[in-house]
Amino acid sequence: MTETVELVEVSKHYGPLIAVNRLSFAVSPGETIALLGPSGCGKTTTLRLIAGFETPDTGTLRLAGEDVARKRPYERSIGLLFQHYALFPHMSVADNIAYGLRHRGFPRQDIPRLVAEMLALVKLSDKASQRPGQMSGGQQQRVALARALATQPKVVLLDEPLSALDAKLRQELRVELKHVLASVRATTIVVTHDQEEAMSLAERIIVMNHGAIAQQGTPDEIYSRPNSRFVAEFMGRSNWFAGRISGQSGADGLTFATASGITLRIPTPAQPHPGEVDVCIRPERIDLAWGSEAAGSATVAPNMNQIAGRVAGAALLGADRQFLIELAGGDRIVASLPNRLRSVPAEGEPVSVRFAAEDCIVVPSGV
Repeated sequence: MTETVELVEVSKHYGPLIAVNRLSFAVSPGETIALLGPSGCGKTTTLRLIAGFETPDTGTLRLAGEDVARKRPYERSIGLLFQHYALFPHMSVADNIAYGLRHRGFPRQDIPRLVAEMLALVKLSDKASQRPGQMSGGQQQRVALARALATQPKVVLLDEPLSALDAKLRQELRVELKHVLASVRATTIVVTHDQEEAMSLAERIIVMNHGAIAQQGTPDEIYSRPNSRFVAEFMGRSNWFAGRISGQSGADGLTFATASGITLRIPTPAQPHPGEVDVCIRPERIDLAWGSEAAGSATVAPNMNQIAGRVAGAALLGADRQFLIELAGGDRIVASLPNRLRSVPAEGEPVSVRFAAEDCIVVPSGV
């Protein structure tokens, strides 16, 4: 099957700055991917190259099998949703959506029907005559999406599509946005620095750093099996132990010794990491036992790690409570427990920190 978008060894320089460095990836028809990374990683430049606002210095850029590296933006079948929507304030909602249809040469008699279909798709049929200034941020976002999809583009590019909205509205519109994109089967590339947005919208995530791909895979692969400390930390809160693999631990994996004297069971990594490694455990993968339950430490399963500690601090974060735990060796880690629990350990209380060997993420030290 021909890839809808294909970049092969694409590079872009701005003087001595290498914004995109020999980047290669492909997007299949109907697939939604996210380009994720910190500011300056090259994700927005990549989007601008695909859109035609920038020209690659080297490499090949194809849309539906056609080399478009030297084509202008209006010569590419692309729909764009900008970070701040870029709606025409003096036009009605219907005219904003119709604008691209008129300029792309759609038959005049078809335009009202196509506009009506887009308004129905984004649930704004009753807002056709309003102007953007009369609408909420979420409604403006849906108008911009309708305009991007109206011309039936081969590819839809979304540049930080929800960043201008407040946190609650972002969560609500993620679901709507994913539903709309799925209903039109649009091939979509989302640029974002928001991990939750990338994981909720995309089937595949490409994490970028310094203009290159740090890792790509499904949201679960990127979050649960990052290949480096950079990817692990960018994808969410992480607790880290530095140390060395000290030997085999039977079928359950390896034995890992930290610099502070803690011994852990860790899984055998897919790629051997001789010598020093970093081990990560996500806060939500940690269980805490306190009071009488902590006294039953000898009954934990063989594949479970257990470390003595005490609660050094706590914070309520809505659905979760986070606990800062000071371990016996002096290390500090964060554990996250669901807020539905009726009782939680008090500050200063001794606890038993427990997590499974299989939940440990092992990466080469310093990567």
